[in-house]
Amino acid sequence: MSTAASVSEGSKAGGPGAAASIRYVARQPIMDLRGKVHAYELLWRNGPNVAFFGDGERASRTMIDNTLLFGLARLTGGLPAFINCTENILTSDLINLLPSSTTVLEVLETVEPSDTVVQACHALKIAGYKLALDDFVWIPGIERLVELADYIKVDFLISGEPQRQELLHRLRGTTVTLLAEKVETQEEYLKARDEGFTLMQGYYFCRPVLMENREVPSNRLSQLEILRLLQDETVDPYQLALQVRQDVSLTYRLLRLANSPVWSYQQEVHSVRDALIVVGEVNFRRLAAVAIASELNAGQPPELLRMAFVRARFCELAAGFCGLNRTEQYLMGMLSLLPAMLRVPMKDLSPSLPFSDEIRQALEGKHVPERALLSWLEGHEQGNWAACDKVVETQGLNPHDLLLRFEEALQWAEDSLHFA
Repeated sequence: MSTAASVSEGSKAGGPGAAASIRYVARQPIMDLRGKVHAYELLWRNGPNVAFFGDGERASRTMIDNTLLFGLARLTGGLPAFINCTENILTSDLINLLPSSTTVLEVLETVEPSDTVVQACHALKIAGYKLALDDFVWIPGIERLVELADYIKVDFLISGEPQRQELLHRLRGTTVTLLAEKVETQEEYLKARDEGFTLMQGYYFCRPVLMENREVPSNRLSQLEILRLLQDETVDPYQLALQVRQDVSLTYRLLRLANSPVWSYQQEVHSVRDALIVVGEVNFRRLAAVAIASELNAGQPPELLRMAFVRARFCELAAGFCGLNRTEQYLMGMLSLLPAMLRVPMKDLSPSLPFSDEIRQALEGKHVPERALLSWLEGHEQGNWAACDKVVETQGLNPHDLLLRFEEALQWAEDSLHFA
């Protein structure tokens, strides 16, 4: 699975040349066996109407330019960044513009292991960069690059088990880290783990094995009831506080948030009611939703929670562009990953969710107007630019506006995780 970061520059939204100045960057997580993000691979696209036709040279150069403009820390939250590199990029001085401490140079499968390439990679290793071999297959002369590599990426979809076993045999005795990419299911994840892969890239953590006919646990239903109260604009905030107090874990989280430096309150807050007064009703609703989402995600990869936060905030911020209800869109975005969190199919969850029939249909994947923003974001997460373009065209949206709202959502999600 992937999340995405996008950056924009130049003209104002809707101004002349706005589309040409927009830079899309898909940020795809690389997970370890504990479900934590180890690094992000960054993928480039220069504008909403520019398809990527395999021009790796242009993509690599633009990605380097992006990192200079916006910084790797902004794109990856301080985690390592995997950057695709052609032969020309590897042998040029451009690489030296990237910080060696957080950059992993991903040697594309089209790069031949020539003397020039090997010498360049050796020099880059001395300079502190790490190397990854992408879509790896064993070809004559590749062992020289294997000796320098920190990571070897294997396409799990196109490589058969016998091919992978032969590869593992050849790599025996090396210290290289094995990364399985395009891992689509929980079954493939388990298989890759058993074969010796310690890093995964793909949709596996968002497509877990779902347990049909499994009932939603009672404490989760209670949390969903609180979310229902959060949606009602006329709810008595003190009644809401009373409901939250019945969940010890949620109470703890909310008090922790209320006592955080964000609010700069001089006295320590000891009750949910006082927390409501300190942060205000609007923020209280949002913080409660964040805390509940954290509880719902318990035991699942933290990246799921980050994605849920981004989806919620983005859908809320962009709702006005489509004439949609902000609160409803926020909760829909937050709960769109419930199947992965609870391992219960959405068709079994949706009847319990506090939404209109249209929002339930949207969560179930049906093509209704209420799903437009979520569809755009899902396409962006996967680097599926055609899907993004389709939503923009169908809804008459400005992609620059969406990217700006996404950047806001990304930063909000990162800030929220510090207190979730």
